[in-house]
Amino acid sequence: MPLYKYKAVDSKGKYIQGSLDAGNVADLESRLDKMNLDLVSSKQKQAGADIFGRNKVTRRDLINFSFHLEQLSRSGVPILEGLADLREGEENPGFRDVLSSVIEAIESGSSFSQALEMYPKVFDEVFVSLIRVGERSGQMADVLADITDSLKWQDEILAKARKIITYPAVIGTLILAVILFLMIFVVPDIMTAIVALGGEIPFETRALMATSEFLVNYWYLVLSLPFVLFFILRYLYKTNEKIRFKIDGMLLNIWAIGDVNEKIKVSRFTRYFALMFASGITVLDAIKLSKNVVSNQVLEDGIDRAWTQISEGGSISESFQNIGIFPPLVIRMLRVGESTGRMDVSLKNVSYFFERDINDKIEKLEPVMQTTLMAVIGAIVLWLALSVLGPIYDTISTIEF
Repeated sequence: MPLYKYKAVDSKGKYIQGSLDAGNVADLESRLDKMNLDLVSSKQKQAGADIFGRNKVTRRDLINFSFHLEQLSRSGVPILEGLADLREGEENPGFRDVLSSVIEAIESGSSFSQALEMYPKVFDEVFVSLIRVGERSGQMADVLADITDSLKWQDEILAKARKIITYPAVIGTLILAVILFLMIFVVPDIMTAIVALGGEIPFETRALMATSEFLVNYWYLVLSLPFVLFFILRYLYKTNEKIRFKIDGMLLNIWAIGDVNEKIKVSRFTRYFALMFASGITVLDAIKLSKNVVSNQVLEDGIDRAWTQISEGGSISESFQNIGIFPPLVIRMLRVGESTGRMDVSLKNVSYFFERDINDKIEKLEPVMQTTLMAVIGAIVLWLALSVLGPIYDTISTIEF
């Protein structure tokens, strides 16, 4: 069905703008009428019009959504009324459109989880499954609180990671730009003067001359190659399973950040596994759904193999130990959870220890990356100084006064 952008007025006379799927204008008017809205004007949206990703639903939007809905639900407000309140206060037009469609679907007879399932790019499978558990158990407020905590933790970790990467990226880009400028516009003239001196040219100076000449002739390749490689690898990562598996394996073994990356993903898995197990989802279903939050082919493959062993009658701890990719702490806590019958508590302890370890490692990683960056910059500056000043000093030392 086509997507219509509409302007409507509610029962209080307040104007509301949004978007809805509808067969035609009459169908749109009928759908809005079910939402107690009167259509004022409408315009059919062209597919893919928002090419810049504007109005995209972010993790912060989901955090605010789950938090406020949990507060409303805990206060006894029905889900439908809570969603209507959230829609009216939502500032993101894209998310407001989603909420409008969710409300309409519920009013048409769908459950809350079924309505959310219509938007898999906004509400992933884990989110929907937990909401479905909340519906069945009658503990919707508790489930929403757990979802909020999990989303907040993810957002905090990503914010810290961005903070660490931003400084070296900005400084490194500026330094690289200055070095390229020197190599292309300044070094050739200096090298011409050094050659004119007639002395012996040392190896480091010849290397600088060759590098400068290459950059002068092929600067466009140097600037474009990183972007070309990035998009090629990105395309292959999305389309080729073997390459994706290899890249994901490399991401778990990169110096300094590989260990942190692995612990973040394992911690997310154990956190959601514990959340689902505590909500009443069976072990096999909880493992299968929690696997989706890992986002790493190597770890997902290992979880699949563990799931197969468990489905064939193996114990949880032994199955995860056999695949050989999870840290010993996870295996020990799984074994404790099996023996005590409190698997959710044991898995939450894993997440707790990993979260502390991740925070410590991220804090220590920042000075390491800054020091490494400064060392690289210092080595390049030293190379430039030796290459330029070395031949000049050698020439001057041969002059007799």
